[in-house]
Amino acid sequence: MLWKLLVRYLQPQRRLLVAVVVFQLAQSIASLYLPTLNADIIDLGVATGDTGYILRVGSLMLFITLLQIACAVTAVYFGAKAAMGMGRDLRGAIFTRVGGFSEQEVTRFGPASLITRSTNDVQQVQQLVLMSATLMVAAPMLSIGGVVMAVRQDAQLSWLIAVSVPALLIGVGLIVSRMVPLFRLMQLRIDAVNRVLREQLAGIRVVRAFVREDLETERFAGANADVTDTALRAGRLMALAFPVVMLVLNVSSVAVIWFGSFRIEDRSMQVGTLVAFLSYLLQILMSVMMATFMAVMIPRAAVAADRIGEVLETESSVRPPVNPVVFAGSDSGTARGELEMRDVGFAYPGAERPVLSGVSFTATAGRTTAVIGSTGSGKTTLVNLMPRLFDATFGSVRMGGVDVRELHPDLLWGHIGLVPQRPYLFSGTVRSNLLYGKPDATEEELWHALATAQAADFVRGMEGGLDAPVSQGGTNVSGGQRQRLAIARALVKRPELYIFDDSFSSLDTATDARLRQALRRDTAGATLVIIAQRVSSIVDADQILVLDGGRIVGRGTHGELLETSKTYREIVSSQLAAEEAA
Repeated sequence: MLWKLLVRYLQPQRRLLVAVVVFQLAQSIASLYLPTLNADIIDLGVATGDTGYILRVGSLMLFITLLQIACAVTAVYFGAKAAMGMGRDLRGAIFTRVGGFSEQEVTRFGPASLITRSTNDVQQVQQLVLMSATLMVAAPMLSIGGVVMAVRQDAQLSWLIAVSVPALLIGVGLIVSRMVPLFRLMQLRIDAVNRVLREQLAGIRVVRAFVREDLETERFAGANADVTDTALRAGRLMALAFPVVMLVLNVSSVAVIWFGSFRIEDRSMQVGTLVAFLSYLLQILMSVMMATFMAVMIPRAAVAADRIGEVLETESSVRPPVNPVVFAGSDSGTARGELEMRDVGFAYPGAERPVLSGVSFTATAGRTTAVIGSTGSGKTTLVNLMPRLFDATFGSVRMGGVDVRELHPDLLWGHIGLVPQRPYLFSGTVRSNLLYGKPDATEEELWHALATAQAADFVRGMEGGLDAPVSQGGTNVSGGQRQRLAIARALVKRPELYIFDDSFSSLDTATDARLRQALRRDTAGATLVIIAQRVSSIVDADQILVLDGGRIVGRGTHGELLETSKTYREIVSSQLAAEEAA
């Protein structure tokens, strides 16, 4: 998977990579040429006392060194640009893929894991590209070129290379092989830290209400300790690698000097040649060391790439149709906002029994259809089927006379205004949140939607009005204000189908009543579907569906259901006094 990702997402950066190779090649040639010049200065300049030769060759060495520095800096610059560009494209691909996931895929991966995969995992692959561009390209050039140049200097000492390089490879290779499983474990434990932290931040009020700060601190400390323990174990192994490398380097240097001194003594080698040979041996070993440490990064990047690949290769269970159709609309006499469910059933993967079964009803335009039921009756699942956040396991969900699976998702969602059970506001302003449904809405339309949603008064009271700041999730406003702003956002869009998923639960009874009256006036001609637990929110609905155990056990108006549905009477009696029910 790592190779597949690199090939695909480095393709746009190929020009930068070519530039990296060119400059790394120039740097490597300069590095290989410098020890030979140094040997010439020692043997032909210093040994003979030729100052002019020393100055000429020394000036050439200085020029080559400056050229080497310039090439190294340029190669790092282009390598960094290539790595950052690949990281940008990879994160964009993950974001796009996750944006197309249904609720089923998001739940399977988990938000914490998806965040880790798009940040930390991408960073691991990105670092591998950066290090490869700056080190891995030069390492084979220096190692191969160093062997050639060392043999040219003195072939009889070359056996030291044949001993030193395998010794370094074996020593560092043993360490690297033990680090691979630790890196795999580290990514999983980073997921766990993210998950615990997200739970604590999202449930901070619950934590404080139940005085569980100490328990949550222990949970986070445990997850953090697991990551720390894994990182320390990997760090100790990495720290062990440096002494091993230095041991091989120093022993090899001593061996070269020791055996070289005998050759100098019998005049079969010059001092400059010995210095050059030692320089080439160190270059070879350093390049092998760089390649070995790159091998340390490859397993961790490979683990990250596998996790990224899981996301990129996961297809959404809600797929756009190959040949999408348009709404039947007036051609068939069916309003675009009309919602129909025909014998719909839904079962979650691996569940023993379906959540919904045999659900059939029609929500017509200009009328309000309400769904009520106890907790766990399947109301939320039913809501998710309407805008096709899930696909029905059995039966069909139709909008405007067309099966939603035959409509392009963008076309379908463009005609639906959904106010979820937990209204979410994005960081920005009141205006930016309202424009989310209709970017070209006028200020008059925004205030009209706020007035209908019973939110105009408190927005006028906020500093800045429409431009008042809204924090992430809308945490700087109350739950009721957040619900009303979410309702106003849907009203600005002016869709053909409104879906309110228990969207009035945080409102007081008087505000709820005024809001329902305003909605009837403002949404005339549209289809309204209201999911509720509070009977007072749906008493005036044109059609009430009673859901119990995933099945519709009653339908009709409030008065009709009081006479015909035992389940509905139980719900009413648990919420309203007998006089109110009558």
